[in-house]
Amino acid sequence: MKQTPHISVITVVYQAEKLVAKTLQSINAQTIRSHIESVVIDGGSTDRTMELVSTLQREGDVCISERDQGIYDAMNKGMRAATGEYIIFINAGDELFEANTLERMLSSAPQHDFYYGETAIIDEAGIVLGSRRLQPPKTLNWRSLKYGMCVSHQSILAKRTLAPDYDLQYRISADIDWTIRLLQHCKTTTYVNAYVSKFLIGGVSSSRRKQGLAERWAILSKHYGVIANILNHGWILIRFIIQRFSRRRMN
Repeated sequence: MKQTPHISVITVVYQAEKLVAKTLQSINAQTIRSHIESVVIDGGSTDRTMELVSTLQREGDVCISERDQGIYDAMNKGMRAATGEYIIFINAGDELFEANTLERMLSSAPQHDFYYGETAIIDEAGIVLGSRRLQPPKTLNWRSLKYGMCVSHQSILAKRTLAPDYDLQYRISADIDWTIRLLQHCKTTTYVNAYVSKFLIGGVSSSRRKQGLAERWAILSKHYGVIANILNHGWILIRFIIQRFSRRRMN
Protein backbone atom coordinates (compact mmCIF):
# COMPACT_ATOMS: atom_id res chain seq x y z
CA MET A 1 0.00 0.00 0.00
CA LYS A 2 1.11 3.53 -0.77
CA GLN A 3 1.59 5.80 2.20
CA THR A 4 -1.08 8.41 2.88
CA PRO A 5 0.23 11.73 1.53
CA HIS A 6 0.42 14.73 3.81
CA ILE A 7 -2.19 17.47 3.44
CA SER A 8 -1.92 21.14 4.37
CA VAL A 9 -5.33 22.52 5.37
CA ILE A 10 -5.00 26.29 5.02
CA THR A 11 -7.30 28.48 7.10
CA VAL A 12 -7.42 32.26 6.69
CA VAL A 13 -8.83 34.10 9.71
CA TYR A 14 -9.39 37.63 10.97
CA GLN A 15 -11.36 38.64 14.06
CA ALA A 16 -12.94 35.19 13.91
CA GLU A 17 -13.34 34.24 17.56
CA LYS A 18 -16.95 33.15 16.91
CA LEU A 19 -16.05 31.03 13.87
CA VAL A 20 -12.57 29.56 14.10
CA ALA A 21 -13.23 26.85 16.71
CA LYS A 22 -15.71 24.89 14.56
CA THR A 23 -13.39 25.13 11.58
CA LEU A 24 -10.34 23.80 13.42
CA GLN A 25 -12.40 21.15 15.21
CA SER A 26 -13.54 19.81 11.83
CA ILE A 27 -9.88 19.54 10.82
CA ASN A 28 -8.88 17.86 14.09
CA ALA A 29 -11.71 15.34 13.68
CA GLN A 30 -10.31 13.98 10.40
CA THR A 31 -9.53 10.26 10.45
CA ILE A 32 -6.09 10.97 8.91
CA ARG A 33 -5.28 13.87 11.27
CA SER A 34 -1.73 12.55 11.76
CA HIS A 35 -1.16 13.23 8.05
CA ILE A 36 -2.60 16.75 8.20
CA GLU A 37 -0.80 20.03 8.77
CA SER A 38 -3.09 22.85 9.88
CA VAL A 39 -1.85 26.19 8.51
CA VAL A 40 -3.59 29.22 10.01
CA ILE A 41 -2.94 32.66 8.50
CA ASP A 42 -4.32 35.46 10.68
CA GLY A 43 -4.58 39.07 9.56
CA GLY A 44 -3.59 40.48 12.95
CA SER A 45 -6.71 39.78 15.01
CA THR A 46 -7.19 41.67 18.28
CA ASP A 47 -10.00 39.49 19.66
CA ARG A 48 -9.66 35.94 21.05
CA THR A 49 -8.98 34.34 17.65
CA MET A 50 -5.30 33.60 18.31
CA GLU A 51 -6.03 32.30 21.81
CA LEU A 52 -8.45 29.76 20.35
CA VAL A 53 -6.07 28.81 17.55
CA SER A 54 -3.24 28.15 19.99
CA THR A 55 -5.57 25.87 21.98
CA LEU A 56 -6.84 23.88 19.00
CA GLN A 57 -3.77 23.53 16.82
CA ARG A 58 -1.43 20.59 17.41
CA GLU A 59 2.32 20.08 17.43
CA GLY A 60 3.76 20.60 13.97
CA ASP A 61 0.96 22.90 12.82
CA VAL A 62 1.69 26.40 11.52
CA CYS A 63 0.29 29.75 12.61
CA ILE A 64 1.24 33.17 11.20
CA SER A 65 -0.38 36.34 12.56
CA GLU A 66 0.40 39.62 10.81
CA ARG A 67 -1.29 42.24 8.68
CA ASP A 68 -1.93 41.37 5.06
CA GLN A 69 -3.34 42.86 1.86
CA GLY A 70 -6.61 40.93 1.98
CA ILE A 71 -7.84 37.36 1.85
CA TYR A 72 -6.00 36.35 -1.34
CA ASP A 73 -2.69 37.70 -0.05
CA ALA A 74 -3.28 35.65 3.12
CA MET A 75 -4.06 32.56 1.04
CA ASN A 76 -0.80 33.04 -0.87
CA LYS A 77 1.02 33.19 2.47
CA GLY A 78 -0.69 29.97 3.44
CA MET A 79 0.53 28.19 0.31
CA ARG A 80 4.08 29.44 0.88
CA ALA A 81 4.02 28.20 4.49
CA ALA A 82 2.48 24.83 3.61
CA THR A 83 4.64 21.72 3.32
CA GLY A 84 2.01 19.08 2.48
CA GLU A 85 1.83 17.30 -0.85
CA TYR A 86 -1.77 18.49 -1.15
CA ILE A 87 -3.53 21.70 -0.10
CA ILE A 88 -7.14 22.61 0.63
CA PHE A 89 -8.56 25.94 1.84
CA ILE A 90 -11.02 25.74 4.74
CA ASN A 91 -11.35 29.30 5.97
CA ALA A 92 -12.85 30.58 9.22
CA GLY A 93 -16.52 29.64 9.43
CA ASP A 94 -16.22 26.81 6.90
CA GLU A 95 -15.88 23.13 7.82
CA LEU A 96 -14.90 19.80 6.33
CA PHE A 97 -18.15 17.91 5.87
CA GLU A 98 -17.38 14.63 7.64
CA ALA A 99 -14.57 13.09 9.67
CA ASN A 100 -13.52 10.84 6.79
CA THR A 101 -13.76 13.50 4.06
CA LEU A 102 -10.06 13.87 3.28
CA GLU A 103 -9.35 10.15 3.60
CA ARG A 104 -12.22 9.40 1.22
CA MET A 105 -10.96 11.91 -1.33
CA LEU A 106 -7.44 10.54 -1.42
CA SER A 107 -8.54 6.91 -1.55
CA SER A 108 -10.89 7.53 -4.49
CA ALA A 109 -7.98 7.76 -6.95
CA PRO A 110 -4.50 7.71 -5.36
CA GLN A 111 -1.99 10.34 -6.44
CA HIS A 112 -4.25 12.31 -8.75
CA ASP A 113 -3.50 16.01 -9.21
CA PHE A 114 -6.91 17.46 -8.36
CA TYR A 115 -9.87 16.20 -6.32
CA TYR A 116 -13.20 18.00 -5.99
CA GLY A 117 -16.71 17.43 -4.73
CA GLU A 118 -19.93 19.05 -3.59
CA THR A 119 -20.39 22.01 -1.26
CA ALA A 120 -23.12 22.38 1.36
CA ILE A 121 -24.29 25.85 2.41
CA ILE A 122 -24.68 26.42 6.16
CA ASP A 123 -25.90 29.27 8.33
CA GLU A 124 -24.21 30.63 11.46
CA ALA A 125 -25.86 27.91 13.55
CA GLY A 126 -24.23 25.26 11.36
CA ILE A 127 -27.55 24.14 9.86
CA VAL A 128 -27.26 22.87 6.29
CA LEU A 129 -29.48 25.00 4.03
CA GLY A 130 -28.86 23.03 0.85
CA SER A 131 -26.31 22.62 -1.90
CA ARG A 132 -24.41 25.34 -3.69
CA ARG A 133 -26.40 26.64 -6.68
CA LEU A 134 -23.69 25.89 -9.25
CA GLN A 135 -23.05 22.14 -9.27
CA PRO A 136 -19.63 20.74 -10.26
CA PRO A 137 -19.58 18.61 -13.41
CA LYS A 138 -18.59 14.96 -13.13
CA THR A 139 -15.72 15.62 -15.55
CA LEU A 140 -13.74 18.80 -14.96
CA ASN A 141 -11.03 20.71 -16.81
CA TRP A 142 -10.08 24.37 -17.10
CA ARG A 143 -12.69 24.98 -19.80
CA SER A 144 -15.44 23.86 -17.42
CA LEU A 145 -15.41 27.25 -15.69
CA LYS A 146 -16.47 29.22 -18.78
CA TYR A 147 -19.92 29.75 -17.23
CA GLY A 148 -18.55 30.63 -13.79
CA MET A 149 -17.16 29.07 -10.62
CA CYS A 150 -18.77 25.63 -10.89
CA VAL A 151 -16.65 24.20 -8.07
CA SER A 152 -16.04 25.87 -4.72
CA HIS A 153 -12.43 26.28 -3.65
CA GLN A 154 -13.41 24.88 -0.22
CA SER A 155 -14.12 21.62 -2.01
CA ILE A 156 -10.86 21.41 -3.97
CA LEU A 157 -7.90 19.30 -2.87
CA ALA A 158 -4.92 19.79 -5.17
CA LYS A 159 -1.21 19.07 -5.36
CA ARG A 160 0.62 21.99 -3.80
CA THR A 161 3.38 22.13 -6.42
CA LEU A 162 0.82 22.70 -9.18
CA ALA A 163 -1.02 25.54 -7.44
CA PRO A 164 -0.26 29.08 -8.66
CA ASP A 165 -0.40 32.20 -6.51
CA TYR A 166 -3.67 34.10 -6.38
CA ASP A 167 -3.53 37.19 -8.61
CA LEU A 168 -3.86 40.14 -6.22
CA GLN A 169 -5.19 42.48 -8.89
CA TYR A 170 -8.52 40.73 -8.30
CA ARG A 171 -10.03 41.55 -4.91
CA ILE A 172 -13.29 39.55 -5.08
CA SER A 173 -13.07 36.90 -7.82
CA ALA A 174 -9.44 35.75 -7.79
CA ASP A 175 -10.59 32.22 -6.91
CA ILE A 176 -12.01 31.74 -10.43
CA ASP A 177 -8.75 32.82 -12.06
CA TRP A 178 -6.74 30.65 -9.64
CA THR A 179 -8.84 27.54 -10.27
CA ILE A 180 -8.63 27.92 -14.06
CA ARG A 181 -4.84 28.30 -13.94
CA LEU A 182 -4.52 25.41 -11.49
CA LEU A 183 -6.57 23.10 -13.73
CA GLN A 184 -4.40 24.05 -16.71
CA HIS A 185 -1.51 22.37 -14.86
CA CYS A 186 -3.44 19.27 -13.75
CA LYS A 187 -3.35 16.09 -15.82
CA THR A 188 -5.66 14.04 -13.60
CA THR A 189 -8.85 15.24 -11.90
CA THR A 190 -11.23 13.17 -9.78
CA TYR A 191 -14.83 13.92 -8.84
CA VAL A 192 -15.76 12.75 -5.35
CA ASN A 193 -19.48 12.01 -5.32
CA ALA A 194 -20.00 13.48 -1.87
CA TYR A 195 -20.03 16.72 0.06
CA VAL A 196 -16.50 17.89 0.82
CA SER A 197 -17.12 21.11 2.71
CA LYS A 198 -19.66 23.23 4.51
CA PHE A 199 -19.56 26.84 3.33
CA LEU A 200 -20.81 29.56 5.69
CA ILE A 201 -23.15 31.82 3.77
CA GLY A 202 -22.62 35.54 4.21
CA GLY A 203 -24.12 38.74 2.88
CA VAL A 204 -22.32 40.61 0.10
CA SER A 205 -22.76 44.34 -0.36
CA SER A 206 -24.06 45.57 -3.71
CA SER A 207 -20.78 47.42 -4.39
CA ARG A 208 -18.70 44.29 -3.82
CA ARG A 209 -21.14 42.24 -5.92
CA LYS A 210 -20.70 44.67 -8.81
CA GLN A 211 -16.91 44.59 -8.41
CA GLY A 212 -16.96 40.79 -8.32
CA LEU A 213 -19.03 40.59 -11.50
CA ALA A 214 -16.70 43.03 -13.26
CA GLU A 215 -13.67 41.00 -12.19
CA ARG A 216 -15.31 37.76 -13.28
CA TRP A 217 -16.04 39.22 -16.72
CA ALA A 218 -12.39 40.29 -17.09
CA ILE A 219 -11.10 36.90 -15.93
CA LEU A 220 -13.34 34.84 -18.20
CA SER A 221 -12.58 37.11 -21.17
CA LYS A 222 -8.86 36.70 -20.49
CA HIS A 223 -9.00 32.91 -20.45
CA TYR A 224 -11.71 32.17 -23.02
CA GLY A 225 -11.78 35.25 -25.26
CA VAL A 226 -14.21 38.18 -25.35
CA ILE A 227 -16.49 36.81 -28.09
CA ALA A 228 -16.78 33.39 -26.44
CA ASN A 229 -17.46 35.10 -23.11
CA ILE A 230 -20.30 37.15 -24.61
CA LEU A 231 -21.86 34.02 -26.11
CA ASN A 232 -21.43 32.08 -22.86
CA HIS A 233 -23.12 34.85 -20.85
CA GLY A 234 -25.94 34.87 -23.40
CA TRP A 235 -26.52 31.20 -22.60
CA ILE A 236 -26.37 31.95 -18.86
CA LEU A 237 -29.12 34.56 -19.32
CA ILE A 238 -31.29 32.19 -21.38
CA ARG A 239 -30.86 29.43 -18.80
CA PHE A 240 -31.80 31.84 -15.99
CA ILE A 241 -34.97 32.92 -17.81
CA ILE A 242 -35.98 29.30 -18.46
CA GLN A 243 -35.43 28.40 -14.79
CA ARG A 244 -37.47 31.37 -13.57
CA PHE A 245 -40.31 30.55 -15.99
CA SER A 246 -40.30 26.90 -14.90
CA ARG A 247 -40.53 27.86 -11.22
CA ARG A 248 -43.49 30.16 -11.89
CA ARG A 249 -45.35 27.41 -13.74
CA MET A 250 -44.73 24.99 -10.89
CA ASN A 251 -46.10 27.50 -8.37
